[in-house]
Amino acid sequence: MSLVFAINGQRFELDLSSVDPSTTLLEFLRYQTSFKSVKLSCGEGGCGACVVLLSKYDPVVQNVEDFTVSSCLTLLCSVNHCSITTSEGLGNSRDGFHSIHNRFSGFHASQCGFCTPGMSVSLFSALLDADKSKSSQFTALEAEKAVSGNLCRCTGYRPIVDACKSFASDVDIEDLGFNSFCKKGASSCMTLPRFDSEKRICTFPEFLKDEIKSADSGMYRWCSPASVEELQSLLEACKANTHGVSMKLVAGNTGTGYYKDERELNYDKYIDLTRIPELQEIRETQNGVEIGAAVTISKVITALKEIRVSPKVEKMLEKLATHMEKIAARFIRNFGSIGGNLVMAQRRQFPSDMATILLAAGAIVNIMSSPRGLEKLALEEFLQRSPLEAHDLVLSIEIPFPHYQSLLFETFRAAPRPQGSALAYLNAAFLAEVKETMVINCRLAFGAYGTKHAIMCKEVEEFLAGKVITENVLYEAITLLGNIVVPQDGTSNPSYRKSLAPGFLFKFFHTLTLKEQPSNGYHLDPSKPLPMVSSSQHVPVNNEYYPVGDPVTKSGASLQASGEAVYVDDIPSPKNCLYGAFIYSTKPSARIKSIHFKESAVPDGALAIISCKDVPTGGQNVGTKTGFGSEPLFAEEFTVNVGECIALVVADTQRHTDSAANLAVVEYETEDLEPPILSMEDAVNKASLFDIFPFLYPQQVGDTSKGMAEADHRILSSEIRLGSQYFFYMETQTALAVPDEDNSIVVYCSSQTPQYVHSTVAACLGIPENNVRVITRRVGGGFGGKAIKAMPVATACAVAANKLQRPVRIYVNRKTDMIMTGGRHPMKITYSVGFTSTGKITALELEILIDVEATLGLSMVIPSNIIGALKKYNWGALSFDIKLCKTNLLSRAIMRAPGDVQGTYIAEAIIENVASSLSLEVDTIRKINLHTYESLALFYKDGAGEPHEYTLSSMWDKIGVSSNFEERVSTVREFNKSNIWKKRGISRVPITYQVSMFATPGRVSVLGDGTIVVEVGGIELGQGLWTKVKQMTGYALGLLQCDGTEELLDKIRVVQSDTLSMVQGNFTGGSTTSEGSCAAVRLCCETLVERLKPLVERSGGPISWNKLISQAYAQSVNLSASDLYTPADTPTRYLNYGVAVEVDLVTGQTTVLQTDILYDCGKSLNPAVDLGQIEGAFVQGLGFFMLEEYITDPEGLVVTDSTWTYKIPTVDTIPRQFNVEILNSGCHEKRVLSSKASGEPPLLLAASVHCATREAVKEARKQLRTWKGEEEGSGSTFQLPVPATMPVVKELCGLDVVESYLEWKLRANSRL
Repeated sequence: MSLVFAINGQRFELDLSSVDPSTTLLEFLRYQTSFKSVKLSCGEGGCGACVVLLSKYDPVVQNVEDFTVSSCLTLLCSVNHCSITTSEGLGNSRDGFHSIHNRFSGFHASQCGFCTPGMSVSLFSALLDADKSKSSQFTALEAEKAVSGNLCRCTGYRPIVDACKSFASDVDIEDLGFNSFCKKGASSCMTLPRFDSEKRICTFPEFLKDEIKSADSGMYRWCSPASVEELQSLLEACKANTHGVSMKLVAGNTGTGYYKDERELNYDKYIDLTRIPELQEIRETQNGVEIGAAVTISKVITALKEIRVSPKVEKMLEKLATHMEKIAARFIRNFGSIGGNLVMAQRRQFPSDMATILLAAGAIVNIMSSPRGLEKLALEEFLQRSPLEAHDLVLSIEIPFPHYQSLLFETFRAAPRPQGSALAYLNAAFLAEVKETMVINCRLAFGAYGTKHAIMCKEVEEFLAGKVITENVLYEAITLLGNIVVPQDGTSNPSYRKSLAPGFLFKFFHTLTLKEQPSNGYHLDPSKPLPMVSSSQHVPVNNEYYPVGDPVTKSGASLQASGEAVYVDDIPSPKNCLYGAFIYSTKPSARIKSIHFKESAVPDGALAIISCKDVPTGGQNVGTKTGFGSEPLFAEEFTVNVGECIALVVADTQRHTDSAANLAVVEYETEDLEPPILSMEDAVNKASLFDIFPFLYPQQVGDTSKGMAEADHRILSSEIRLGSQYFFYMETQTALAVPDEDNSIVVYCSSQTPQYVHSTVAACLGIPENNVRVITRRVGGGFGGKAIKAMPVATACAVAANKLQRPVRIYVNRKTDMIMTGGRHPMKITYSVGFTSTGKITALELEILIDVEATLGLSMVIPSNIIGALKKYNWGALSFDIKLCKTNLLSRAIMRAPGDVQGTYIAEAIIENVASSLSLEVDTIRKINLHTYESLALFYKDGAGEPHEYTLSSMWDKIGVSSNFEERVSTVREFNKSNIWKKRGISRVPITYQVSMFATPGRVSVLGDGTIVVEVGGIELGQGLWTKVKQMTGYALGLLQCDGTEELLDKIRVVQSDTLSMVQGNFTGGSTTSEGSCAAVRLCCETLVERLKPLVERSGGPISWNKLISQAYAQSVNLSASDLYTPADTPTRYLNYGVAVEVDLVTGQTTVLQTDILYDCGKSLNPAVDLGQIEGAFVQGLGFFMLEEYITDPEGLVVTDSTWTYKIPTVDTIPRQFNVEILNSGCHEKRVLSSKASGEPPLLLAASVHCATREAVKEARKQLRTWKGEEEGSGSTFQLPVPATMPVVKELCGLDVVESYLEWKLRANSRL
């Protein structure tokens, strides 16, 4: 029996008996084929990096069905007789890129590129769907939805959405964002072809159609029964087996994304349910619709939308379908089944949306169980039963059509992402038969709030039955509801979840209390759909140094989109390659007694456990080595923090090594040890602090005692706390180490600091540095996390390879990465501030505690960064006491804008507190305290630059005019006056950002055919470094003015970093490595120009570039030049106008309606690249301020360790109107061709979202005080935590906001 399928048109045939049924499609693609576009990022179906197109052929109707699936969850055996298309199957560099790849490139929609192949396949699938649908075209709305489940950490999504929309029938290219197809202001634009169905890829090859036949139903571990009877026989045989046969029923296998322990279970039998026709049918009757349990959620959605019955029932079904579209992502819904979802809810208490909405709809479940046979159960009874046995089977689900005269039906959910791909804090669905304002009867279902399963609120249903809905009745119902919807102990945000229930019930029934009712008695009050993303960009193009300044597309963007760009884990495994996985500490401070495996059995494939004992003689147990010191690779006798590396388990496959690491048990002992330090305050009390080098400690400004004495008002000892943020690069930490001759080693790693990896590996192995070679081609996102934290990964890999004398590779899984890598530094800030009655601040005193954990890393740079960003305002006088706290908590690392983002937020929090104390507008206080050039020079000393370079105050005024700030402030006020349940806020925020340049090497070599190869110390992380370097090379060599030099850009290739070829590579970070690399390359080119000039002059006339190079080779001119750029520090500053947000008081959901950014880029080296950096950094900052909760348990171990619990921004959480203007601020002599950095500073601008949210919350609290009859001004001062998540915002707006409103109305009515 064979397993036959196709990948990108190639036929694959495997002997079914030789295939492990638990093997995923991703594993097969990455480890047994040459196709590498399918990336592993989360491994749980939560990111879209591994998305492929799966095509099935139905020989009966002769139809091919195409849909996306998450290959990390799809079992290989389930694709029998199917065809798989990956991004390189759409197009590639050999056969020509697909138009999708070219759009992603042309719209500057790929940065690190790790997510782009998955995005491309998701878009392709959506285009196919629209193409096959005769009744509709591909619209802008569909374009936005196409990638709504895919994650990207680099771009900020706006250019991705525009690339997708460029295929839409209802969009003109002129209306889309900055791109290479249509230059703003150009007289004509390139016409972009629509998706052409005639030229599309053949997703299902003809040869496969001839091989479709029924599968054997029982001989192998993977069984595919063709009927319910065959299935029943299999189940009975398994149950009757005296040896006990473990078995798993499989439909889509998507549940393993949530229940990852399932992957560790080695079942005897896997029974595929998808080939059973009865389980795939959707049957419509007069009284309802019956859906087979194996029908995918996507097919259920389509079927419910197509059913044509009475209008009221159609609307109910449409509501169900719309809600189902918010379950997971499309590529999960396409394979996940309705029955599987309900079984997870019943058996494992999965917080299902499906169960809740079907419960309200009165659904019935048909099941087949061994003792009882066939049963028909109400869904409520099904959920309440004891968990189904392994041999029990859900056959179908029936949704009855309600025959009510007047029907109300609505579903609700509150989740971190409005469009799905996030579990709900609470979901609900209500069905009611009403007569005018009277409820005849109703069904009220709630779920996902911290309960075993979705429930019906019988007491409230009975209370409401027969009652006319009044505010008094609603209040009593809500009071009753409060005793029923009660989260279980241990549920996160229990008060918030509980508060959502009355809000949803109120929203559903409140319209019946209004005077005017809809004439037909059917009331539909849906939430307004989320506005689509729109944008505008004002990007000056400077041709003074052409091609520098030209918005050329990112180098290799199409290659990234097709999936051909090679990342470390894409490098083919050498022969005899082994795989490593970390064993990390789960205790903050303990003695390590032993390491062993569960049940004392060596797991399959496990070959060694590498620990500190395996560091070679003469080597050091060192995992990081920088100018600030070194840190251990492996824990020795004691652990010092959770997440610390204890050992590396090595096995023959990636799966085996991951399993072995999960089975490893570390025994600890804490007897006679000091208690761990688990807070910053505890560290201060125990004097557990790191010293800060004096030259890195920032300087105080003025006399704060004098400033405080001059103040009319003072706020004393106010406190701010800031949490952490995880990097969430799409490519996790990874390395490959290959032993080489003469005791040398080659290490391929994804690192921002190859030079430091190089020296660390040499020190650890005890070998000379010229025996180590570190190669880094590109990095799938870094954000600081691939700086220090990449070093121990590469070093551990090298130690294992050295010990075993075999190649070893590590690809850290997402959970381990989140636990070991850590993130931003948490902080506690206590401040006192003095100010006049007009709002002018006279003095600021700060005490800042920074949680560094047990090792220092690069944390010593944080204090100066905090103060540098904080000094954007004139504080009169400024003093501070900053402590680096040494704790036993989770490891911390510098993350994009380290310290700067916290500093700018601290400044804004203080300004807002001052404004609140004086009852003045925050914008007024900001403006009063902006620097003059004189005060700027006082605070920044030499870093202030020349007077003409200080653009902040003029930018403040410019953005106020260009964004109609005052007019929009008035609009927000009017909105807040006329809206009870939504409030808006608006904020204008300035930032300054000090940057430092690093010494950066470069080499430019001209080859015999005139092509040019460039090496630089900087690493391509997605920030466009290679692109800018190519442009600079083209400009600098173009100064020779040969014929053909205008085409030099196409001749230039930037190659990977090699530490034996390019020494002194330094550090890629701080936003300036692109500029430094360009400066280094310019120096090299100047040398080459000097060498070639005599040949040009002797030519006596025009000479072509190729001829010139031929002559140079003939005359033995040295055409390779290297140099080291050494810089001087200069500051740079930018301003963000900011944000209008809208807050929903019922759920606490914040929608960023509009963002306007004015950003000083100097003379941009590439405005397209810089625009991408601005938008991407801003959205990452939005995540820090509004969404991302990096939560740990009391001992510091991360609990938000997956895509299920850690939510980065998605398409539906970015600004709805995203406007960016790049300001060309002219000549800056000390900068590289007058350019300024763009990688990190824009992240600070996202503080404006938080500030605007605070304004909206302030309005909500003012309204709440009115309802409660409290005095004006009481409780007006409040702290909005970071991140300002939905629970945080709702709590500040009032968890009892609905009850307070009703009490207020009832009091008002009683007075009438």
